[in-house]
Amino acid sequence: MRTFVVSLSLLQTLYFVGRAALAVTLGAVIGLERQWRQRMAGLRTNALVALGAALFELFAVLLAGERGADPTRIAAYVVSGVGFLGGGVILRDGVNVRGINSAATIWCSAAVGLLAGGGYLAEAVVAAVLIVGINVLLRSLGRRIDHHPLEPDSEVETTYRFRATTHDNSEAHVRALLLQAISGHGYQLRAMESADIDGTDWVEVRAELVTIGRNDLQIEAAAGRLGLEPDVSSVRWQVIGADTIDS
Repeated sequence: MRTFVVSLSLLQTLYFVGRAALAVTLGAVIGLERQWRQRMAGLRTNALVALGAALFELFAVLLAGERGADPTRIAAYVVSGVGFLGGGVILRDGVNVRGINSAATIWCSAAVGLLAGGGYLAEAVVAAVLIVGINVLLRSLGRRIDHHPLEPDSEVETTYRFRATTHDNSEAHVRALLLQAISGHGYQLRAMESADIDGTDWVEVRAELVTIGRNDLQIEAAAGRLGLEPDVSSVRWQVIGADTIDS
């Protein structure tokens, strides 16, 4: 009888170790993709979240076997607690909101940990594969949608930074061409300035433009138009802000 009790305890420990190890492994796989893309919540964060969720669920399973406790109550507390943790990686910088996708990934890592801790090992693996697949495969699709011009009633505001380097005697001409290129396309000029490049007779013209939605094609067309000017040595532009950034 004693041997049977010892064997049962050892088997229970092996189950505990196996489920916890699977939760850590799957959380690390999810976090590896985040770390590779240099996001705020990376390898260790997702591994720890998955392990923590699994440990809480394993504790609930052990209590259920000994005292008849309900594991679903522990799971509910884990979900709400991870929600606060995910909120910590969401940052607002002016009109920009960053970290929403990282917070969602943390939340999903906790779900993977709960599945592993509850003994649903195959389901946990499937969930982890789906999470990584969403973050990897849907990323390019999301970028394409972002670059597509949005409808006039869109609420997404995009800020562009435009720079052109030209001879100082062509500065006024470049400014006029830039204003002409963006006129009538829904851009609002937030700022425009010129800065001398030390030790040369070149000037950098800088402009900050705001529009509703994304209109990269028109910005690229303006850059191409200015690039044809003989006194313009370089033209470049970049998106420096959108009201929501999925990271």
